[in-house]
Amino acid sequence: MKKIFLIVLTSILFVQCAKKEDPFLIQKNQIGVLKRNYTLKQIDSVFANDSIVKRVAGDEFAGRNTDIEIYNKQGAHLLSLSPSDPFDENAKINIVTLRDKRYKTAKNISLESTFKDFRENYEVSKIDRILNNINVEFKNEDFYITISVDQLPSAYKFDYNTTIDEASIPDAAKVKSMRLDWF
Repeated sequence: MKKIFLIVLTSILFVQCAKKEDPFLIQKNQIGVLKRNYTLKQIDSVFANDSIVKRVAGDEFAGRNTDIEIYNKQGAHLLSLSPSDPFDENAKINIVTLRDKRYKTAKNISLESTFKDFRENYEVSKIDRILNNINVEFKNEDFYITISVDQLPSAYKFDYNTTIDEASIPDAAKVKSMRLDWF
C-alpha cells in the first residue's frame, strides 16, 4: 500500500513540474510571464532573472525612446515594452514588441513564420499601409505583424493609393516585426 501511495505521489509531482509556464508562449492578454494588467513597478520582479534597460527621465523631450528593453543574461534582446505613461510606476504596458524569435503562439507561429503561416492560422481583420510597411491585424488576437512593402509585388511598393488586401501579400512574405497591443 505504501508503494502505491509513493508512486501516485511521485506521479503527481512530475505532472505538476511538467506544467511549468512556457516563458515564450504568446496568449490572449499574456506573453510568457508578462500579463496585460502588470504595471511598470512589477517589471523588475517579473523579469528578475533578466536584464532590464529603462529610460532615463527627461529623454522623451530629446526625442529618445522611452521603451523598456528586456535582455536575457546572455545578452539576447527579448522584448521592448512601451508604457502608457513612462513616469507613472502604476502605468500599464500598452505595446509589447517581440525581439526574440523563440516567442510563439499556441499554433507555433513566430517571427520566423511567413505571411502564409499567419493567414492559414488566423483570420486577417485589417491591413494598413504605414509608410514603407504594412500592418496586418488578426481577428480576436492581441498581436499584429508588420511586413515591409519590399516583400510585396512591385505594383504596391511605390503606389500609396493602391489598396493592399490579403491576396496582394505573397505567401512567402517575411515578418519584419510582431507586436501586442494592450490598450
